Amino acid sequence: MPSSPAAAARQILVRLQEVMAARTSAQAKLNKVVEIIGESLSSEVCSIYLVREGVLELFATRGLKQEAVHVTRMAMGEGLVGLIATNVEVMNLDEAASHPDYSYRPETGEELFHSFAGVPIVRRERAIGVLSVQHADPRKYEEIEIEALQTVAMVLSELIANAELADDGPADARIADTGTTMLHGLQLVMGMARGHAVFHQPRIHVEHTVAEDTEAERARVISAFAKMREQIDRMTGAAEFGTEGEHQEVLETYKMFAYDEGWIRRINEAIDSGLTAEAAIEHVQQRTRMRMRQIDDPLLQDRMHDLEDMANRLLRIVSGQLGTAAQLGLRGDAILIARNLGPAELLEYDRRRLKGVILEEGSLTAHVTIVARAMGVPVLGRVRDVRHQLNEGDLILMDVGANSLLIRPSADMDEAFESKLHVTQKRRAEFAAMRDLPSVTTDGQRVELMVNAGLREDAQALDIVGADGIGLFRTEFQFLVSATLPQREKQQRLYKDVLDAAGDRPVIFRTVDIGGDKALPYMTRDGDEELEDNPAMGWRALRLALDRDGLMKAQARALLEASAGKVLNIMFPMVSEPWEYEQARALVEHQREWLVSQKKKMPIAVKYGAMLEVPALAEVLDILLPRLDFLSIGTNDLTQFLFAADRAHPKLAERYDWLSIAVLRFLDRVVRACQAHQVPVGVCGEMGGRTLEAMALIGLGIRRLSITPASVGPVKAMIRAIDAAQLQALMRELLDSGTSDIRGPLTRWAQERNIELS
Repeated sequence: MPSSPAAAARQILVRLQEVMAARTSAQAKLNKVVEIIGESLSSEVCSIYLVREGVLELFATRGLKQEAVHVTRMAMGEGLVGLIATNVEVMNLDEAASHPDYSYRPETGEELFHSFAGVPIVRRERAIGVLSVQHADPRKYEEIEIEALQTVAMVLSELIANAELADDGPADARIADTGTTMLHGLQLVMGMARGHAVFHQPRIHVEHTVAEDTEAERARVISAFAKMREQIDRMTGAAEFGTEGEHQEVLETYKMFAYDEGWIRRINEAIDSGLTAEAAIEHVQQRTRMRMRQIDDPLLQDRMHDLEDMANRLLRIVSGQLGTAAQLGLRGDAILIARNLGPAELLEYDRRRLKGVILEEGSLTAHVTIVARAMGVPVLGRVRDVRHQLNEGDLILMDVGANSLLIRPSADMDEAFESKLHVTQKRRAEFAAMRDLPSVTTDGQRVELMVNAGLREDAQALDIVGADGIGLFRTEFQFLVSATLPQREKQQRLYKDVLDAAGDRPVIFRTVDIGGDKALPYMTRDGDEELEDNPAMGWRALRLALDRDGLMKAQARALLEASAGKVLNIMFPMVSEPWEYEQARALVEHQREWLVSQKKKMPIAVKYGAMLEVPALAEVLDILLPRLDFLSIGTNDLTQFLFAADRAHPKLAERYDWLSIAVLRFLDRVVRACQAHQVPVGVCGEMGGRTLEAMALIGLGIRRLSITPASVGPVKAMIRAIDAAQLQALMRELLDSGTSDIRGPLTRWAQERNIELS
């Protein structure tokens, strides 16, 4: 076997070219192909399975019994071959029979073979077959052998498609269904939008895979890279977010991929193996997609998405198919449809006509989400198979808040949506009119309405919605969008900008809540890089920060210096025991003492708070509260821990109820303890942003809510319409009664008083 993947693949491709050029039947060619691959990889078995009528059929084999050809069939997802095709992933096993999905087929005689490796034969982003090899000895195939198989599979896809041997429906065919379809996804950027479907880019299909002149193909790739870098430099330079901020950091990180030497090297190696420029890019892109499916780390997935976006751009340039919907221009109100988007690609669109974005993938921390939020464009992500459920030009009604997507709505649905959109806009105008009015109940009780933030630009929302301050500034956003640990100076600039924008209004900074499901590659523990079974309850937040105290010391210094001459409000997340809070507070105080010794200007006061998210903390509040300046209840994590119910699990959605008597009694106990110790207590979770739930919190005695900027208007309107004393009496009666239904009585109470709930 040659020593490099490129040489191994090239050796096979040279022989395959002769087979493909021969004037024989497609079946004869496949029979010859399995012989060539088996010999080249010294494998006793090489088999090709093709998808026909939705089932995988053994089409050619060397090593298995010939009578099994066209007889052995497996459903998609059945056996190892079915799993490879369904998941479009590589499999490499030293003992095939030990795999839980192994399916023994006696007619093949495969019981003689132990090792197994298989790769999908991909066309138009889906598997049309599987190429597999087997060996009598139990051993895993080497990386160069797997690379060679993947290259061969790409060439085979062209042969199979041209001979029309496998199911391969036209990818650009119109959807026959013209009826209304409702889809759901992941709420990424809130908002409502109405527009017509526009596909981000035409699907580019690589038709010619084997190169005639490798140096000519390499020259084409080099030229395409130069053109792509020029495009990226131009787009990132033209971004309208100014020269500072997370958005600029996102774009700079994205830009790094255009100059990534490892990516360029892998494409060149694919060309060395004998592939055309287009096929080489697609080959590397396929491997990226397969890796993405195996990665649970959201940050690394987002980085892979950026790389895929760059590959799509490069593929369009090298193939001469340059037109995305952005370049062609939007002709009317548009909802953009894509598998995923890079941040720079989103910036190419006309913001006057781009009303919303729907992604098959996407995440809350993805770079495109951060940029879309700054642009004010609603985004719904993880809408499964959306590109194959609608046609270009279909009317779409998008309501991210309701997690609904209506495709091809009826006239009545469209009219109802337009009415809701109009009402929403009208309500927004009403909320804007009360922006400068205080959030005071009819009986004169003041409720502080603060906003949650995480980006520099979020501070602008204070003036827009008339909030009292920032009740939760998530400092981890800066860490999530950065390729490396943010320097202390950069952290300090961000914190100072936020404080300056807030003016005399308070800002509560939460120290970094990273780790767990917000893992960073530069923060992995030595020797402990495995994925956590329970990331929400794992090595995260304060646990991680105290373990890696260098990170927390740098952040503490940045916060202290940024708050010079002002009050610093600092809050620690995921506190479960008093000693954790004490250790974190001592760390910050030690940094303050050191800065004072260096003659640095300091805050006029430092106020310390804790997040109550771990139920255990409620049992030791009598110990902790005397040491606290304030307490914030994080209802998102707290509720899932109380119910032992993952808030992201669709089957547990009904159990995740903030108006459950169990949740409300727990909160009531916490509020009473804080009142007894005269420690201010607030809520900074999603619960406070919903009018009915916020009403319940006020009924418990909560007088500070930190919510999304969009929720400030509706919640303020509710506050200005209620009598807090009457509400508290109602809540006490409901909690003492033990009723299982608190939502009903609360709703009726509001309706009787014409209090609008949204």
